[in-house]
Formats: sequence, structure tokens, C-alpha cells
Amino acid sequence: MRYLVIVLLASMFLPQMSFADEKKSTSVKLSKETKGKVKSAIDRGVRYLRYSQNKEGHWGHPGVTALVLYSFFLSPRKYGPDDGPWVRRPIEHLVSLQKKNGGIYATNLGNYITAVALLALSGNPDVAKQHEDVIKKAQQYLVDLQCDEGEGYDPAKDPFYGGVGYGGDERPDLSNTQYAMEALHDSGLSKDHEVYKKALIFLQRCQNRTESNDQIGKGWVANDGGFVYYPANSKAGSDGSKYRSYGSMTYAGIKSYIYASVDKNDPRVQAAYKWIASNYDLSENPGGVGHKGLFYYYHTFAKTMSVYGEDTITDDKNVVHNWREDLAKVLLEKQREDGSWVNTQDKWWEGDPRLVTAYAVLALSICYK
Repeated sequence: MRYLVIVLLASMFLPQMSFADEKKSTSVKLSKETKGKVKSAIDRGVRYLRYSQNKEGHWGHPGVTALVLYSFFLSPRKYGPDDGPWVRRPIEHLVSLQKKNGGIYATNLGNYITAVALLALSGNPDVAKQHEDVIKKAQQYLVDLQCDEGEGYDPAKDPFYGGVGYGGDERPDLSNTQYAMEALHDSGLSKDHEVYKKALIFLQRCQNRTESNDQIGKGWVANDGGFVYYPANSKAGSDGSKYRSYGSMTYAGIKSYIYASVDKNDPRVQAAYKWIASNYDLSENPGGVGHKGLFYYYHTFAKTMSVYGEDTITDDKNVVHNWREDLAKVLLEKQREDGSWVNTQDKWWEGDPRLVTAYAVLALSICYK
């Protein structure tokens, strides 16, 4: 009896494990063996990118340059300006491209390049502090690009209200919208900013969900919960009337909902999550796209699952997948001898090993965390 009293008294002073602590202690991430291989693969990828840099200190296209720089910052070694001119020069190059309107680009693709440049410049705390003014101007540029009342768009009538395009073409799409939202979110724009609320209208119109997509009367909306490229258009095509949902855009849609402060348990998010669980596939960009945009898909997949906050996905056959382990193994198998990655199907710039290697390093760095 005395022993029992002592145990009970002692337990009163022990730290209590919360449900969150318990969940954390049993979380499933990378195995020790895979983690070591991933770090080595990232090192090889970064080395390839470093030595494929041109004499001016960048990688030709500013969008590629931004993603490469971003991959340096997010890698496990957290490279920064102090690591040498191979890191400093691309920073200086991107900053030098900023226009009076706040955009960071050379001649075109203003939204896309500004968004990835903003991700890069805000991806390292020292760089973000040094270039705070550049970042604020770039944020405002992206906000100004959104299709809203300022350009005469009516939220009730115009299906593209709230979206953002490449910048230069006048038709917004989910890919560019998700990049803009991610860049604004990750660079510290207030979550209460109107840009997210307006984007939410566009996101709903890109989702194949009849309960929340007000374009249902136009006949193209399916009801599987996934996402398309923009209202009444899908890179996966259609079945003759309904536009098909596909992988990269469905992950982009989930991530964008979360950036717009939609709870992960909201029916819109859960409908999309059900689609990805039913179409879980890392051999291709699921939904009928095949290998087109495969490494973009891998990066979007990793970032989305990271912000969604689950370590596993249970598919429609009730198989539990450790998504980090699965993705890491696929990317490890695809790395080439020189440390690079490339897509043999070169649609959407994925024939460029510099771009694809940046996608792969970013995806693996997320898996590594």
C-alpha cells in the first residue's frame, strides 16, 4: 500500500504526455537508412546545380535561377550567402531584375517568376532581412496581378475572379495562382489579407465538387473532389463533357485552400484529399497526365503533404503509405550519375535538368525534415 501511494504521488509530478506529444512520438517519417541516402542525393544534386551555373552567376532563365536558389536554402545544409559567390550571385541577379512595379522578371511571365523569386528571397532569414524592401514590393506586385474589382472583374459573373495567370496572358490558372499564394504566405503576408479570400472563389471554381463550384450550371463540373487547371480546362482532358481532375492540380488545390485558412477538415479539403487517397501514385502524375510535369508534381505533392500535416496517406484499398519514404525512394532511383534529374518527357520545361534537379532537391529536402 505504501508503495502504491509513493507511485501515485510521484506520478502527480511527472510531465503529462498530451495527445499531440503522443502523436509526435509515434510519427512516421524517413527511416535512418533512407534519410542518409536522401542527404547524399541532395548533396549530389546541389553540386550539379552549383557547377552548372553560368559565368554571370545564374542559370539563364530567371525562373530556373529562383528555384535553384530556393533549393539551396531549403536543403538540409541550409546554404546561404556566407557559403560563397555561387550563392550570393544568384541572389544579386534576382534582386537586379526587380522592376519599378515590384515585379521580378526579365521580359515576361511576371507572376510566375516573381512568385518563385519571392519564395527564394524569403527562404533564408538573412537574405529576407537584407532584402525586406524588395520582398514587400514583390508581394504588392503579386497582389496587384490578381483578377479582381480593380480590373473590372465581378465575383458573381466572372469565372476567373480571384485567380492569377502567368503575367502577360490574361487567363488565370491554378498553377500560377498556387505559386502566388505560396509565395505570399511563405514571405509573411498576413493570413487575413483580402488576396486569399478572393483567391478562394477561384479555387472553388477549379474544383470538381458540385456542392461548392458555382459553375455547375455550365455542364463541365464533375463531382470527384479533384482539381482542374482552370474553370472548364484540364491538362488531363475531358470525357466529352466533364473535365478530368489530375494529381498536380489537386495537390495544388489542397495546399492553396490551407493557405487561404480553410481548415483541413473542411468538406472542400476532404473531398480533394479523398481524391488523392483514391489516386495515390508516384509512378506518374495521376489522372491521365502520365509523365508530363512529373517532377513539378513531386515537388507539389511534397509541399502539400507537408503543410497538410499528415505523415501517411491511407489509400482506397486501406493501404497506409509513408509518403516521405515512398517519394524519396522514387527520386533516389531516378537520380542520374552526374547528380542531376531530368524528365524524358520534356513537356513544361522538364527537359531542362537544372529545373528538374531543383524540383527534386526541393522535394527531397521536404522529405528530409
